[in-house]
Amino acid sequence: MSAIEQCRSAALGGHVERCEDCDYSRIAYNSCRNRHCPKCQGMAAQDWLAARQADLLPVGYFHVVFTLPAEIAPIACQNKAVVYNLLFRAAAETLLTIAADPKHLGARIGATAVLHSWGSAMTHHPHVHMIVPGGGISLDGTRWVRCKPGFLLPVRVLSRLFRRLFLTALADAHAAGRLRFFGEIAGLGRRQAFAARLAPLRRKNWLSMPSHPSPGPKRCSPISPATRTASPLRTAGSLRSTSAA
Repeated sequence: MSAIEQCRSAALGGHVERCEDCDYSRIAYNSCRNRHCPKCQGMAAQDWLAARQADLLPVGYFHVVFTLPAEIAPIACQNKAVVYNLLFRAAAETLLTIAADPKHLGARIGATAVLHSWGSAMTHHPHVHMIVPGGGISLDGTRWVRCKPGFLLPVRVLSRLFRRLFLTALADAHAAGRLRFFGEIAGLGRRQAFAARLAPLRRKNWLSMPSHPSPGPKRCSPISPATRTASPLRTAGSLRSTSAA
């Protein structure tokens, strides 16, 4: 907040701009360049959204969210690069694997995803938002496979696979010495303590509330560009609705 409050003020310094024709001069204060600042990032945000909207297909879209449970948040806070990368990879693999299964959609799909590292209460709450088209390319590459009206993929199936993939990858990262722990969770550096921390999560239901698909790309709500981290997510809810996709 301090950077945003001080943006383009004397607190950040500035420079003098002078017209070469009339010698008129003015002081221009420096920008904070904070990624959350509406002054600095307004145009960049609009450009980013325009580029994402240009990628949208003329089909309905679903909003999918994969969230890490609260027990993982302290680990993620101290190991952001590693854990956020695992979050993206596990989420993407989950979605692509289940979509490709002939028992479900039987197609290769794509998505746009961004990381949100906090929740509405402004507490650390890592999760990934994803917009997913309501269908994909058939496995033989010859046709478009459309999902059922208002339904993309089964949430519980996604949830269980995402849970398994993420926890397996997190345990592997710990075994490889890629995680660091400090303060109240310093003890998690021990293998037994870390395994005990993860054990209850293997039985926990990683679900989120579903949301409605959009009827088409023009009404597909853009993901906040202030937190954009493009990449192909508590799992996914937003996969069932009564409206058509």
